[in-house]
Amino acid sequence: MLKKWNKKYWAGMGVILALTGCTSVADMVGYDTATLNEDAAKSYSQVIQNARGQKALDVSSPTAQRVQRVFARLRPHAERANKTGVPFNWQMNVIRSDEMNAWAMPGGKMAVYTGIVEKLKLTDDEIAAVVGHEMTHALLEHSKKALGGQVLTGLGGSILASSTGVNGDLVGLGADLLATKPFSRYQESEADAGGVRLMAEAGYNPEAAVSVWEKMNKVQGGSSLAILSTHPTNQARINAIRKMLPEVMPIYQKNKR
Repeated sequence: MLKKWNKKYWAGMGVILALTGCTSVADMVGYDTATLNEDAAKSYSQVIQNARGQKALDVSSPTAQRVQRVFARLRPHAERANKTGVPFNWQMNVIRSDEMNAWAMPGGKMAVYTGIVEKLKLTDDEIAAVVGHEMTHALLEHSKKALGGQVLTGLGGSILASSTGVNGDLVGLGADLLATKPFSRYQESEADAGGVRLMAEAGYNPEAAVSVWEKMNKVQGGSSLAILSTHPTNQARINAIRKMLPEVMPIYQKNKR
């Protein structure tokens, strides 16, 4: 009986997914945008508190100052791009770590690790490419869509740090604060495209989005290492961004400082 009910249940949920999409499924189970953003804000506070306790929160280095300047320039453009119906309380913190990482939680709670800036020797334009990419993940509610998909596949669970690969060891997070799956290739491509547009609107050169991935290629030896199964390859991202340049370079030329 249970087996038969499960088949009917998942068939019905499959119809719901086809009709409404994963975002609406998340709404149906109580993770509407406002709730998701509120829960993420609580998780983010814990991340920052733990980082501060471990003296990993960087508020004064030249790297941190550069990240915050870039974030401040991108923020108004991200606010205008918000189509979720819920205003974001954007926040950025810089975490001192050798890890090459950056992430954004639902509602615009963000972090950049010093490793990605310093190991890749990122310019301000390249930092804008990284930050704009992560902002787009939040703006397109990729975590919410992932959560809806998890509900449909029986994985469910509490919300969390937006499939971003937050380093739990560094900041002392519990397992429930980490996303269960990375973003899909399609979502990564969406974030690349949205980030390139945001940086152009803020007056950062979109060509820097190409050089970020060229630098990653050198560090990773031309592959995407462990993320190859779920992310586009670095070269695929470079090719896709180059195709966008004729569209976004005029935006940059109009807004460059």
